[in-house]
Amino acid sequence: MSPKKASDKQRPEMAPPDGATSADQPRHAAYGGEDAARDAGERSGSKPVGVAAAPERSELPDDQDELRAQIADTRSELGDTVEALSAKADVKAQAKDKVDETKAEAKEKVEQGKDQARQAQAQAQVKLTEAGEQAKQNPAAAAAGGLVALLLLIFLLRRRSGR
Repeated sequence: MSPKKASDKQRPEMAPPDGATSADQPRHAAYGGEDAARDAGERSGSKPVGVAAAPERSELPDDQDELRAQIADTRSELGDTVEALSAKADVKAQAKDKVDETKAEAKEKVEQGKDQARQAQAQAQVKLTEAGEQAKQNPAAAAAGGLVALLLLIFLLRRRSGR
């Protein structure tokens, strides 16, 4: 005979390993109060569900048309609930929506980048125009700047060609 484990000592409070319950041990006693509440149609939350949610006979309307209207409303609500759950469970559609959302964000960022580039180009054009006007006002400084630019260009070209 094998020695008993510590977990075997706690077994009497739980259901047998095969899931069967004895006559003196109802199923909810084995698995806890939540199971008994679920069997009774209660939900761990706000409203009861299932049989527990059914109205008492005294609460039912006497008028058949009113009862039919209530049934139609309930069917409509159930349809909406099923539709919402189905949309939540549709992983493909959620992934497609996420891809579409990401594409839209990327397009927006590209447009922002284009706008910034246009603004930078306009600012550079303004500065170039200002530099041209300053060169017209001071031709000696413009000639010196041109000479420096030419020497820098020659230096860079020689360095690039490996000389």
